[in-house]
Amino acid sequence: MPPIDAEILARLQFAFTVAFHILFPTLTIGLAGFLVFFEAKHLRTGQEIWLRLYKFWVKIFALTFGMGVVSGIVLSYQFGTNWAEWSRITGPVLGPLIGFEVLTAFFLEAGFLGVMLFGWDKVGPRLHFLATTLVAIGTAISAFWILSANSWMQTPQGATFVDGHYVVDDWLAVIFNPSFPWRFLHMTTASYLTTTVVIAGVSAYHLLADNNREIAKRSFSVAMWALMVLAPLQIFLGDQHGLNTLEHQPMKIAAMEGNWETQSHAPFHIFAIPDQKAQTNHLELSIPWGSSLILKHSPSGVVPGLSEVPVEDQPPVGIVFWSFRVMVGIGFLFLALGAWGVWARWRGQLTESKWLSRFAVLMSPAGFVATLAGWFVTEVGRQPWTVYGALRTADSISPTVTGASVATTLVLFLIVYGGLFGAYLYYLMKLIRRGPEALSVRETEEKPEAIRGARPGLVVPAE
Repeated sequence: MPPIDAEILARLQFAFTVAFHILFPTLTIGLAGFLVFFEAKHLRTGQEIWLRLYKFWVKIFALTFGMGVVSGIVLSYQFGTNWAEWSRITGPVLGPLIGFEVLTAFFLEAGFLGVMLFGWDKVGPRLHFLATTLVAIGTAISAFWILSANSWMQTPQGATFVDGHYVVDDWLAVIFNPSFPWRFLHMTTASYLTTTVVIAGVSAYHLLADNNREIAKRSFSVAMWALMVLAPLQIFLGDQHGLNTLEHQPMKIAAMEGNWETQSHAPFHIFAIPDQKAQTNHLELSIPWGSSLILKHSPSGVVPGLSEVPVEDQPPVGIVFWSFRVMVGIGFLFLALGAWGVWARWRGQLTESKWLSRFAVLMSPAGFVATLAGWFVTEVGRQPWTVYGALRTADSISPTVTGASVATTLVLFLIVYGGLFGAYLYYLMKLIRRGPEALSVRETEEKPEAIRGARPGLVVPAE
């Protein structure tokens, strides 16, 4: 029996654990912002409906936040067990960045999460709102540091390789490396967009079930307003991020486009089967000049081809090519859902259209699929490097780790994470089916200004 390849297994293990983990911060980052909005609306108007929405979604936030913490801890252990050489070489740069995330974001979240979840009857309304806001800020700060660290690996700046490891020359250059601004905006917008379609889908589910319609109508309307803004914004940010990637990681772009030869008037391949061994595509269905127009904004623009580098320096083209199309395709489906929502709202049928609600329910998990596809493009497209153009993945693995040990822990992770995810989905679906606490008949029938006063002194006069 041939020996098990430790590098391949270590990559698979990290890919599995990080893909599992990223699902949860994606939801909590966006959901924290919506919780701030719901509580702010309740404080301003006194309407019970906003408080019911807050108390419903904060349960899902707490469940998801806990899963994110548990699944994220494992990643740091893998840095030492499977990727010791990477940790040793990049530690002077990435270690402080991850430490900053713990000291700023995690401590902030941990310090105020308890107040946010259990402080309703123990602190004043303004302090509770402050706790919610600080937790939301903490999630954004966490994304800032993690994406800064990841972006440095994609576009390393501000550090010099000295005596077998990196030494920082300029911390600002490290933190705000060339790809970080667009990567940070693209990922945080993806989190808010994912959360938006989840809220829209859950609200649409209750509309179709004719369950608690007043609350469902309000949350569906809010989600569709947000989708109308976020979907086109994300497409714009994705385009700008792609242009940044073209400048700093041209082979990743070549793999995304399925371009083997550097050429002008390059087509955009809607469908193709990349054959990396033969360095060609099969069964191409393309838009003439499309790639040049997208990347260079000119039909005669010259776009890079994978043949510019040796085969061993090319990323796995098939995974990058198809992951990119999944991500982009879902992005345009979000745009279609948002446009449909605008049209239905204009016709006064936003919450009455059953087909729109069905489409929203169908799309509710799609943001997670798009996020995973985007990360596959980012991380697989960086190969064969852990630090792009400087440190190969093959040189980053722990010298003493064995394939058998990695295989054993990978199987254990699959079993444990499968159980955790099953339990998470069970309780998540239980919460979703139950929905927010129903409004009473009085609360449903009374005018907004008549039901103010849930928090005396914190509401504005009726307009």
